[in-house]
Amino acid sequence: MTNLGNRRWWALGALTLAVLAVGLDGTVLSVALPTLASALHASESDLQWFSSGYLLVLAAAMLPAGLLGDRYGRKKVMLTSLILFGAGSVACAYAPSAGAFIAARAVLGLAGAGVVVMALSALTVLFTEEERPRAVGIWAAANFLALPLGPILGGWLLTHYWWGWVFLLNVPVALVGLIAAFALVPESRAPQRPGLDPVGVIASTAGLVGVTYGLIEAGQNGWGDARALVPMIAGLVVLVAFFLWERRISLRPGGQPLVDLALFRSASFTWGVILAATAVLAMIGVLFTMPQYFQGVLGTDAMGSGVRLLPLIGGLIVGAVPADRISRVVGAKITVALGFAILAAGLLMGAMTGVGSSGGFVAAWMALVGAGMGLALATAASAALSELSQERSGVGSAVMQALQKVGGPFGAAILGSVLSSTYQGQLHLVGLPPAAAKLAQESVFAGLAVAQQLGSAPLLEAVRAAFVQGMDVALLVSAGIAIAGIVLALIFLPRKAVSKVEGAQPVGV
Repeated sequence: MTNLGNRRWWALGALTLAVLAVGLDGTVLSVALPTLASALHASESDLQWFSSGYLLVLAAAMLPAGLLGDRYGRKKVMLTSLILFGAGSVACAYAPSAGAFIAARAVLGLAGAGVVVMALSALTVLFTEEERPRAVGIWAAANFLALPLGPILGGWLLTHYWWGWVFLLNVPVALVGLIAAFALVPESRAPQRPGLDPVGVIASTAGLVGVTYGLIEAGQNGWGDARALVPMIAGLVVLVAFFLWERRISLRPGGQPLVDLALFRSASFTWGVILAATAVLAMIGVLFTMPQYFQGVLGTDAMGSGVRLLPLIGGLIVGAVPADRISRVVGAKITVALGFAILAAGLLMGAMTGVGSSGGFVAAWMALVGAGMGLALATAASAALSELSQERSGVGSAVMQALQKVGGPFGAAILGSVLSSTYQGQLHLVGLPPAAAKLAQESVFAGLAVAQQLGSAPLLEAVRAAFVQGMDVALLVSAGIAIAGIVLALIFLPRKAVSKVEGAQPVGV
């Protein structure tokens, strides 16, 4: 840990700005899609690739970004990534066609991987083990702050200005983050430059692309669709081969694998990574359902939906800030379990939401979810980071980020299937033309469009009620994931992380 005094907290501010720029890019896109479809003459397939292409490159570039940071310097990789991110944002704003826009989004995915991985790995250099939960919590808050902020700012810009400003918005944020990171974040790299392991890089990239693409397709077309199953299975096979290759390399004298499998002998690292991903997976239930609830059931626009997500962010900050103090008193095991318990309680409250629930009730349970998420994620991630020595922090952080990025589409696919099947089962359509009935069953927004076109108030209420029932079941599933997090934390996570992998407790002890 570099001794920077209070300057390290200013450095954390620079890192959060950089992460916020990446987060804003993802959330403003959802608001801009209808406008982009018209301005760029984009097909439905193009619109899908605007988002999917970015996610695929982001997931694929995680581990290579971590390796480059360890090898050449984490600050250098972050600054280069921020410059590339600003350039990609400008390219998005001035894209003359859908193809050019997809290419610019791929550049943003590549740059975004470098930013988020390097920002997380820098925390191991800047902060002590005791301070890390608070620092990770603030870092996580910056990630999630983009969820309400993107639709608020994006909706306002689209209403008043040219659509390109939605993407140019990222440029000043990235620029300020670049200047602050250059001035405040210290350079760090592995004392001994790690090898490149080209086979490992190619295999990990191909595997993550296959799994992520399959999960995206599963969320859109169902788990039984060949376009989902084939790439997902192929990706998993490649990832198994990747880990076998890494094991083979690690057993060679002087071998330098992309991922040091010795990391996974540490219970704190392994279960910290798994529990951090579990917290994100449980949170997906809220992030996936609530914007649809706000817009489809309550009738708000994207900007209003963003405002209603603010209690979630407030709760996350409230939960993350005291995480380091709580962890020092009761240990990481109890702190993570407590966070998951609060998260589960909030999700169980959320599962009681009805069509006519008050805004105060929804805000209260969302704040509770945020507080549990902040406490669990900050402490679990800190437990994992505590095991990373300076030479391993880049790739170690990349492993954590990659699992969380794959967990996003995985959670959306699962919960999307749960919500869709419940919605269709609860939506009783009597007397509708077959074509209209089929369309109404596709989604809450399609159902609302059919009801408005037919001028049917009963159908409108039936669609809203069916969606809320599906949403409540999805939130119950998310609560079950949070409860599983409690059990896993209490059984497997050590009470207190052991510094550095060499003295770590074996997994499962």
